[in-house]
Amino acid sequence: MELDSTVIYRHFNAPSRAFSQFSHEIIRHPRLTSDAVRLLTWQLSLPTHARESFSTTAQRARIGGCAFTRAKRQLKEEGFVHERRIQGPGGRWVTQQLVSSTPLTSDEAAGLLARSPLPTCTNRVSPQVVPSPRKPAAGQPTTPVTDGYPDEYLREDTSHLPAEAAESAESVEAVEAVEAVEAVEAVDEPAPASLPADGRTAGPHLEDARALVGALPLLSPALRHIPPGMRDELARLAARWLDAGHSSADVHEHVLRGLPGTGTPVHRPGGLVRYLLRDVPPRTLPTLPPPTPARIRLSVRLEGTRECSGPHTQPMLFRPLADETLCAECAPAPATAPSSAPATPPEATSVPDTDRVHTPS
Repeated sequence: MELDSTVIYRHFNAPSRAFSQFSHEIIRHPRLTSDAVRLLTWQLSLPTHARESFSTTAQRARIGGCAFTRAKRQLKEEGFVHERRIQGPGGRWVTQQLVSSTPLTSDEAAGLLARSPLPTCTNRVSPQVVPSPRKPAAGQPTTPVTDGYPDEYLREDTSHLPAEAAESAESVEAVEAVEAVEAVEAVDEPAPASLPADGRTAGPHLEDARALVGALPLLSPALRHIPPGMRDELARLAARWLDAGHSSADVHEHVLRGLPGTGTPVHRPGGLVRYLLRDVPPRTLPTLPPPTPARIRLSVRLEGTRECSGPHTQPMLFRPLADETLCAECAPAPATAPSSAPATPPEATSVPDTDRVHTPS
């Protein structure tokens, strides 16, 4: 029986350039994986002035993340790699890494790193260290427009405009004087209903309209961000619908029909609801056909009976002989006809014997 044998022949040419010298113990180390050996030999083959980090070397050597973490941990445990973090000039933290061809202790590595100069970072200062000069905005500060709408929408829907609010002192005093006179004249008159912000008399359904508007966020997620400042205005618009005879369900159904499709964002839900409630359509009642009287089917033993129209506490059924509408109890008694039969003589009254008169025969 013949056994196969393998014979290996080695041929080696000493390179004239681009070579590195390191011990065979690195290649034959029993506790280093192939990725750790490749990472270490790659770093040792770099020039002295090179500052390539271990992560960059792992990317160039096509070593994955988990394999790189395991290989670096093995090199640090065996003493081939040492690293530390120190604070350099300008308060910046610098990570120093030392790679050696032979295992070193922590004290030996600290001594070598202490003799290594720190890199200057004057050209890489973050722009956030020195604040930029402030450039104030031109003009005077102004208040933002309500709900982000331009002024033309405000002029169309509301009466309180910034230009109209800036009245002169004389006009304000004159208006206050007129209101004071009207208040004195209306002392004996009943107090009117509360007035909304636009000066119109609040309708009787204003409180119901506020509850209606408060329930709008529950109808759809698109209506959850209605500005609180618009609820009074929307309540006055909804009150007009209620005054016209529409119900709260009609208003909610109309708003839901006006919402966009699913997935379309609503950036200004308050403006959308205001647009939908602006015009109040007339309330049209559905025309229903006249109700058909229900046909009561009587039992077999009640067929042919009729309800008496007389004064009964409960309905009284009787069976008529002709076209009678009254039962026998309510019907008048029939008149008795005169007869030719002799009348029955009245009964004789008994007279006591003592009062009898004896006539002689």
